[in-house]
Amino acid sequence: MSTLVAHSTYLSWRSIRAFVRQPIFLVITLIQPMIWLLLFGKLFESVVRIPGFAQGSSYLEFLTPGVIAMTALFSAMWAGTVYIDDMNRGVMDRLLASPVRRGAMVNGTLVYQSATSIVQTVIVLVVALLAGARFDGGAVGVLVTLASACLLTVICAALSNAIALMARQHEALIGISQFLSLPMTFLSSAIMDPRLAPDWMQTAAKYNPLDWAVVASRETLLGSPDWGQVWPRLAALSLLAVLMAALATRTFGAYQRSL
Repeated sequence: MSTLVAHSTYLSWRSIRAFVRQPIFLVITLIQPMIWLLLFGKLFESVVRIPGFAQGSSYLEFLTPGVIAMTALFSAMWAGTVYIDDMNRGVMDRLLASPVRRGAMVNGTLVYQSATSIVQTVIVLVVALLAGARFDGGAVGVLVTLASACLLTVICAALSNAIALMARQHEALIGISQFLSLPMTFLSSAIMDPRLAPDWMQTAAKYNPLDWAVVASRETLLGSPDWGQVWPRLAALSLLAVLMAALATRTFGAYQRSL
């Protein structure tokens, strides 16, 4: 266990140092969320007056948890590109030939992605506050939002890593990521109250990890949360995160046997 932790820590810092040297990647990943938050937040601010749209005093407050979850989703689904770059440069083969634990190779990426998600979440929250949003959930709401974003990041990053190890091409990874990300976004309550959607979309949202993160964050950020809505979704996110991390670790074995 101590070896796994040591290897995971080393690989995490390897990724974080590379990120610090090129912070432009953080800026790039925040451009689209800022467009969603600021433009859509103003463009559709009147939808809160639609009967049945009851969550939050403004659309910006309703939208912010959705933008946070979408940011985590879209950023994490690109995580596998690092593995493909390592394969192309021969770094992956050297790591597999070294004593580094396979689990540490997965953990290192997931810790780095989670740290990035925390920074992104804080920035989105600050921008929302500056734009006029008010969140009554306080510190508890922020902590649950950070936890939800991190868990969703782990799920999507681990899945992206597993796909990268099987596909081994940027084009394939990007295509699959887009194929999964867009339906997950629109079959959720990220940008619209699900009660205004068709019944089949409401049903699909119940099984959507993105929606789990959005609901948990929104319930706690807006104050007076229904914990019966929050805890089951956090538990489901945690369980799926463990399963996806295990899948990514096992995929390393399949990749190594194919060499």
